[in-house]
Amino acid sequence: MALAHPVDIQGEGAKAPIHELDLIVNGMHCAGCMRKIERGLGELEGVSKARCNLSTRRVHVEWESKTLTDRDILTKMKDIGFEATPFDPKLLATADENQARRLLRAMAVAGFAAANVMLFSVSVWSGQASDMDPETLHLFHWLSALIAIPAVAYAGQPFFASAVRALKGRSLNMDVPISLAVLLATGMSLFETIRGGHDVYFDASVSLLFFLLIGRYLDIRMRNRACSAAQNLMSLRAVTAQRILADGSYETVGVCDLLPGDLVAVPAGGRMPADGEVVKGISHMDASLVTGESLPERVVPGTLVFAGTINQEAPLEVRVTKSDEDSLLAEIVRLMEAAEQGRAGYVQMADRIARIYAPAVHILAAGTFLGWLAFGATVHGALMSAIAVLIITCPCALGLAVPVVQVVASGKLLRLGVLVKSADGLERLADIDQVVFDKTGTITTGDLKLRAATGLSEEERALARSLALKSSHPLSKVVAESFKDCQALPLESLVEMPGMGLSGRYQGEEVRMGNAEWVGGVEGHGADTSGLWIRKGSNTPKWIAVTDTIKEDAAAVLDYLAHDYRTHLLSGDREAVVAAQALHLKFDEVHAQQRPNDKIAYLERLKKEGAKVLMVGDGLNDAPALRAAHVSMSPAEAADISQTAADFIFQGKNLGPVVKAIRTATFARRLILENFGFAFLYNAVAIPLAIAGFVTPLFAAIAMSSSSLIVTANAMRLNWERRK
Repeated sequence: MALAHPVDIQGEGAKAPIHELDLIVNGMHCAGCMRKIERGLGELEGVSKARCNLSTRRVHVEWESKTLTDRDILTKMKDIGFEATPFDPKLLATADENQARRLLRAMAVAGFAAANVMLFSVSVWSGQASDMDPETLHLFHWLSALIAIPAVAYAGQPFFASAVRALKGRSLNMDVPISLAVLLATGMSLFETIRGGHDVYFDASVSLLFFLLIGRYLDIRMRNRACSAAQNLMSLRAVTAQRILADGSYETVGVCDLLPGDLVAVPAGGRMPADGEVVKGISHMDASLVTGESLPERVVPGTLVFAGTINQEAPLEVRVTKSDEDSLLAEIVRLMEAAEQGRAGYVQMADRIARIYAPAVHILAAGTFLGWLAFGATVHGALMSAIAVLIITCPCALGLAVPVVQVVASGKLLRLGVLVKSADGLERLADIDQVVFDKTGTITTGDLKLRAATGLSEEERALARSLALKSSHPLSKVVAESFKDCQALPLESLVEMPGMGLSGRYQGEEVRMGNAEWVGGVEGHGADTSGLWIRKGSNTPKWIAVTDTIKEDAAAVLDYLAHDYRTHLLSGDREAVVAAQALHLKFDEVHAQQRPNDKIAYLERLKKEGAKVLMVGDGLNDAPALRAAHVSMSPAEAADISQTAADFIFQGKNLGPVVKAIRTATFARRLILENFGFAFLYNAVAIPLAIAGFVTPLFAAIAMSSSSLIVTANAMRLNWERRK
């Protein structure tokens, strides 16, 4: 749990230690909430920094005052109108799940009520109310009330609570007019029912709640999937390490206790506890965390290794060069958090409009009420006109303009094999002008296969398989699988040299398989591929080439993208391999040997040039870049961390879903803008009529519901789009 803790400052002029506090804030779901919190905390004496992260609902506070305490911070948060607790990832996950369940229950109640109340409203909507028996009509109104009032009281709680918080903070948000209209509409409907009137509009209240709860629920579910990437990545850290003492004995210490200069032992199969330099031993490391490549890297004394990578073959002794907080893994986590924080300031178009729209609605309703009183109307008549204004101008269509398109687009993409994870991912995907691809597992399949074994005799193929069966090295597995039709031969004195290869004796002659240095092959041969050398006795060494294959539709996808977007390839692999695999693909730029920080720097450079980049990657090393990009996609078979960091996950082994997602997002943006245009046109016509008293609350409810139906129908055009 992140409680306030001091960070000592040494040096002249340090008046007080800097204190830090991380909080979980409930109810922070828009840019307006962030501004209120940051502005409110900034008013406290001594607070030097208050930074909100919308996707994780996390607030980071720093202050230098000797008198200000964490209790004062929590009290201020309550005064602003937000409940806050010290940050705890487990507590955050539990709170988000609870909130999602509450929204789902509220949505179910509102949907049930809307469906049933609508049945009683059909006769009124169809114009048959005048022909209906008064007692029957009165009964229908009471049945509607018995269904709607409990449903509104329960399902409206998320909006009512948000409105109360906004009012406590002396501000307005979209939930304030929604809450006011729902409560007044329900209250006046109940009043009309009691007095036997005809103007009853319970259906408008519950229908509005149902549609808005759908958007709110999807938002919380998407955010929950996106907020734990850095936390999951930190699980790759080793917890303890074996520190080697001066007398050669071992002691088990926590990774956080390791200091630069310490000597640690890393067993075969163990995870590297810290960044360091190999002092003793030869092995292969699974460095996919850093390079993203499926092939392990050979390490010898003097090789730099990084925390979180896995030692595959032989024990190593490593000299620690960086503390836990300064390791490459910790840097990747910080990059992800920084990229996510930068994205947290993204403001939905509807939220920006609502800052002006919400207070305008209240002013118009209040002005209508007072205006009619001034012209001699009764209180009841003036109030009915004011409610009509509130209902007919209630931002239902405006509030649904984005979420209803997101729901339809997300459903369509799901059928096309693409999962939308980010609430605003579709909007950002529609803005892109450049696409950056990772290589291994994205452009290529990530499955190593035999490329060539020219000149190998049947005996050499059998010997290669016999040696490969004795090793767990990825290249050996490819050889064993590729030569599985050969009968394994009996080998003697079998030895595996970590980082070099394998050797054995067959019919009195030594057989070796491994790298050029070990076998005696030609250094630099096959620079554009990976592979192994094999030699029996004094025979000439033979080359076994292994490669990663390009995805079937990669060329077609890149040809399509080339018409409208600049494309880039970033890979952690060797330059010759990357150049060979990208030779027949239409990339504008190709860069090899890219580490996570290099990819981040590359994306930052494009961002400074004004580019809006889609990043497509699958490796652990791609996770920070996926977070830093304007928008990101990852294949379903990608590392869990990359899937969590990405805004979209696509199924299948091909890249076609990337194009489908871009096309859908572009069309969805057009529909969102059309919905906004309709919402403004609707209000431009409806508001003057309501103010003038030509609109009853019943007609206002019908008009408001119709506006929602039109917005929804427009969004459904996504499903009618002709596939190209």
